Amino acid sequence: MTAVAAPVGRAPTRAAHPVRRLLLERVGLGVVTLFAVSVVVFAATQVLPGNAAYAVLGHSATPQRVHALEVQLGLDKPAVTQYWDWLTGLLTGHLGTSLANNEPVATLIGPRLVNSAALVVAAGIVGTLLGVGLGLLAAFRRDGLLDHALSVAALTVTSLPEFVVGIVLVILFAVVVSHVLPAVSVLPPGVAPWDDPRALVLPVATLVIVIIPYIFRMMRAATIEALESDYVEMAELKGLSRARILLRHALPNAIAPTIQVIGLNFLYLAGGIVIVEVVFDYPGIGQALVDAVSNRDIPTIQFIVVVLAAFYVVANILTDVVALLATPRRRAPR
Repeated sequence: MTAVAAPVGRAPTRAAHPVRRLLLERVGLGVVTLFAVSVVVFAATQVLPGNAAYAVLGHSATPQRVHALEVQLGLDKPAVTQYWDWLTGLLTGHLGTSLANNEPVATLIGPRLVNSAALVVAAGIVGTLLGVGLGLLAAFRRDGLLDHALSVAALTVTSLPEFVVGIVLVILFAVVVSHVLPAVSVLPPGVAPWDDPRALVLPVATLVIVIIPYIFRMMRAATIEALESDYVEMAELKGLSRARILLRHALPNAIAPTIQVIGLNFLYLAGGIVIVEVVFDYPGIGQALVDAVSNRDIPTIQFIVVVLAAFYVVANILTDVVALLATPRRRAPR
């Protein structure tokens, strides 16, 4: 019987690392998503009634002035040409000029992006730490009085919209019960949010209160599931303390599903800041978007929406990567 020789010159295929593969897939999908968003945003602003020239000059303007401004803004060109000019400008950093303020969009929106980023990061970090900590505590005291109280409070807060939470906080800490914090969070031009931290307290507290219940409930459920597993039972039989079991065995296995909820809450914050910034008169991109829609400031609207879409894409990618890294059996190459 003759032995069959193995094929020569063919190296065994090596599977790509899960993190690298995930990044390549998500980045590719993210680029396609952003392109689709840019098309939809541009098309949506094109089908609005009237045009930007009428919005700038008003209805009393003569047709000659309106036509001259249309030529200046490039509104007389075909829609495909207008989209290409806008997209290439977006990619090269030429974001256009605000129609309402006659300022470059980058100059107008740049400081507001910093203000909103400070709000989202502060609320996300504080909300995550409190949600994870309270979820662990409730799971540790499962079916106790504290567990029931936290669960009922989380369910109650879930049913409240942001503006209601914000108004209640203003009543409690700014205008009626006490006057320890400002009722509005106005920042003068050139002042960074961290230069006036008191102005951030109520907006951040509003967002934190809104996102905590979701993180809390997921962390509690995942921790309880981990505490009922075989490896935790084995640790208990070895005589380990309850606190050590919770922190060293249950927490690492419960954090992976909770990371997905934390990522979703960061995505929610990108939209939630719109209402909170209007309620507290906070100078961020949420309030800028509302003002731009009111003034039909199309270049500003387009840029803000694309920035929010880019934040969604990046946050989703980071969430998936962190969740993968937090799961040992999934991050090993196969």
